[in-house]
Amino acid sequence: MFLEPQTNITDKHASGHIEVICGCMFSGKTEELIRRLRRATIAKQRVEIFKPTVDTRYDEENVVSHNKTSIRSTAVQFASDILLLAGDSDVIGIDEAQFFDQDIVAVCRNLANHGKRVIVAGLDMDAQGEPFGPMPQLLAISEFVTKLHAICAVSGSLASFSYKLTDSDKTVELGEADIYEARNRKYFYEGQADKNKRK
Repeated sequence: MFLEPQTNITDKHASGHIEVICGCMFSGKTEELIRRLRRATIAKQRVEIFKPTVDTRYDEENVVSHNKTSIRSTAVQFASDILLLAGDSDVIGIDEAQFFDQDIVAVCRNLANHGKRVIVAGLDMDAQGEPFGPMPQLLAISEFVTKLHAICAVSGSLASFSYKLTDSDKTVELGEADIYEARNRKYFYEGQADKNKRK
């Protein structure tokens, strides 16, 4: 389990940092993001949470995990909106970072450089098994990385891949267990090979 770094938020010389929570679908990324943000709230830190407007699966505003755990958030269309809305918060949470434009990298760096604790959650790979959007850059510039795993729907072993059950090639396609399942490397690539044979 990730243990939050002990920082004194009243220290004007305290350094900000970036934490990235990544993994495949159903690995608990949002659940972990909410856990860290709730702990920051308990510690009486000022917290702001953001998510992309494109993510309307469970709620148009709140960040909601697959287990239906939720926390208040603000939906924004552009990453740059986060800078305008973060205000004097100490901790900034960002969910589904893979759906933001590349500006999210500069936004997170800017916030951290101004002493903020930035916690970002997102898919590290898309349904083709390729790095997803700005996530590789966010992983590179972060101080702390937590990679979570789901359970493979085929074998029951640890899973790192989000397998799309349909033949759609769209990179951004919102869905849950009706469209996606977690798979380990073996069954992900076997499934991809089967799809290629059908084309």
